[in-house]
Amino acid sequence: MSQEPTRRRWVELSHVISAGMTTYPGLPVPEITPHLTRESSRDVYAPGTEFAIDRLTMVGNTGTYLDSPFHRYPDGADLAGLPLERLADLPAVVVRTVGSGSRAVDADTLEGLEVEGRAVLLHTGGDAHWGTPQYAVDAPYLSGAGARWLVEHGAALVGIDSVNIDDMVPAGERPAHTLLLAAGIPIVEHMTGLANLPLTGARFTAAPPRVSAFGTFPVRAYASVPDIEPHDHLRAASGG
Repeated sequence: MSQEPTRRRWVELSHVISAGMTTYPGLPVPEITPHLTRESSRDVYAPGTEFAIDRLTMVGNTGTYLDSPFHRYPDGADLAGLPLERLADLPAVVVRTVGSGSRAVDADTLEGLEVEGRAVLLHTGGDAHWGTPQYAVDAPYLSGAGARWLVEHGAALVGIDSVNIDDMVPAGERPAHTLLLAAGIPIVEHMTGLANLPLTGARFTAAPPRVSAFGTFPVRAYASVPDIEPHDHLRAASGG
C-alpha cells in the first residue's frame, strides 16, 4: 500500500500592508490609490465587465520584508539574483527567546543548533508591540557574535520578529546586516506569528519579486507544519 501524504497546515508569518501604516520609524508610509476605478473601467470594457487597477507607492522596507545582499553591498546579489534555494521550502529552526529577559540573541543562545541549510527564525516576541511606538524601543536583536556564528555554521536565511535584526541603539552600527549579507544570507525582518511554529519540522518560504538593482522588498512569509491530529498519535503509539 502506498503511504498517505503527510497533512500539513499553513502558518502566516507576515504583517498585512495597509495604507498609512508605519513599519520602521521615519520611513514613508505606504500609499494606496486607484489608477483605474471600477466605475471608470466600464467605459473601457464590454457591458457588465469591470476591473480595478490600483497603485501602491512605498519604500522596499514596508511590512514584513526581505533584505538581499544588494541592500548592504553594491556588488551583492539583488532581489532578482537571489537563488530560490535561499528563499523557498527551507527547513526551519525556531530560536525562542521570548520571555527570557534578554534583548540580544547571542552565540551562546545558538550553540548546539543544527542550522546548516536552514532558515533560522528568531522568535523574540518583539512583534507584540507592532504598530505602536514601543515597537522600536529596546527592541530585541541578533548580536554581532550571533550573526558570525550563523555565518560560520551555514544558515541559509535568518528572520526575526523585531523592528531590526540589529541593535538600533548604537547609531549606525549594523553588524548582523553586515555579516549575514556579506555571506549571501538573506534577512527577513518584521515577522510575526512565530509562536505558532514548532522549534523544528516547519518548512519556510519568503520569496520577493525578481526586481533588478533593488535590495529590499515585502514578502508573504509563511511556513507549512506537519498537521498531526490526536488520533494520529494514538495510532502511532499502538502501532496501528
